[in-house]
Amino acid sequence: MKQANEYDVLIIGAGIAGIEAALTLGDAGYRVLLVEKEGSIGGKMALLSKTFPTLDCASCIATPKMAAAAHHPNITLLTYSEVQEVVKNGEADFSVKILKKPRYVDLDACTGCGICETVCPVIVSDEFQYDMRGRKAAYIPFDIAVPKKAIIDLDNCILCGSCERECPASAIDFTQEPETLEVKVGAIIIATGFKLFSPTLRPEFGYGRCKNVITAMQMDRLLAPTRPYNSVLRPLDGKEPMRIAYILCVGSRDRKVGNPYCSQICCMYSIKQAQLIMGALPLADVAIFYIDIRAFGKGFEEFFNQTQAMGTMFIKGRVIVVEEDKEGNVVVKYEDMDDGGRLKEDTFDLVVLAVGAMPNSDITKVFKNVKIELDEVGWIKQVDPNNNPATTSVPGIFVAGCAAGPKDIPDSIVEADAAAAQCMAYLNEHKYGRKR
Repeated sequence: MKQANEYDVLIIGAGIAGIEAALTLGDAGYRVLLVEKEGSIGGKMALLSKTFPTLDCASCIATPKMAAAAHHPNITLLTYSEVQEVVKNGEADFSVKILKKPRYVDLDACTGCGICETVCPVIVSDEFQYDMRGRKAAYIPFDIAVPKKAIIDLDNCILCGSCERECPASAIDFTQEPETLEVKVGAIIIATGFKLFSPTLRPEFGYGRCKNVITAMQMDRLLAPTRPYNSVLRPLDGKEPMRIAYILCVGSRDRKVGNPYCSQICCMYSIKQAQLIMGALPLADVAIFYIDIRAFGKGFEEFFNQTQAMGTMFIKGRVIVVEEDKEGNVVVKYEDMDDGGRLKEDTFDLVVLAVGAMPNSDITKVFKNVKIELDEVGWIKQVDPNNNPATTSVPGIFVAGCAAGPKDIPDSIVEADAAAAQCMAYLNEHKYGRKR
């Protein structure tokens, strides 16, 4: 029998890829430790509005899987925790140190009622809403969080004691301290996803300088069921924008910032948002500035044609600079490539930057006696992407989802299942992790 600190598989990252791999392995009888650094599992998918090209509700797909992972008998879930060190022991297993950060809330006692959040007097920027509204120092990460338990942000807490006094379950515990857990596992799946490109690296597009320039992830939050406001509003004055522009390839296919690759998702999520905006703001005009539209997946071309037929204006043009006029409107100056490269400009109420996906491979630094190979850009390298897409340069360590490169949700799920299957084959080969 396995000891309490022994697991068949460690999965690092509990976005949709990590959750899918955990469920596949758990259903097959393997003991899984699923570690997530945030206060809730779900990753970026839990924060999205809808998926392309079907416009299915993203949270409707993600939430049942999140709940299934949290209640699966073969899956142990560690949220608000970070893997700090991994050492490979010969051929068969790994020793892992995990930092369990204090939430200052008793998870067993907390009912997720939100009273601590209500009475907390401190308001800070809400990172789960991409800083478009505030949250309290005592907070539940978001509406569909799993686990739906509070966290005390001690860095911003003023120690007034309001949450402790008012909590009906007496769940607030300021005596909690960081805890280091040591576990042994037979195999590891890295599912740490991707980072979003910082548009401040392309200052000509106005992010941070023009108040009504936002990122596409912020727009997705404005369109999501758990959105920060009850409508699509521009930041400067809270008005509903009537003219909205998208600028594609911000941080993708751009050697100036070291990202020569296509992020694969930006064209389609922009087209998706254009359709959703037409539903949320029926009188609004939407324009998309693009170099190429890459609609390569199943149903993508039809989705693009449908969006164009609905009235979205596609402008083949290279944006040169974005500026702000006296009323806070956004002036876009661009080369019209369908008009011989002639310089033109147009004014919009709101501009959305379709930022690309960046490698999130910092986790590889915690592996002490083995080196996980990265590709030339920084994604975790798939040694045999065609035949064994989940294999890395280290036997027993596998990769799933966007940790290996940008891809959409269906491809992330498929690769997560591939990682789980290859992980099972590896464990069986080494006589480790037989079904319990």
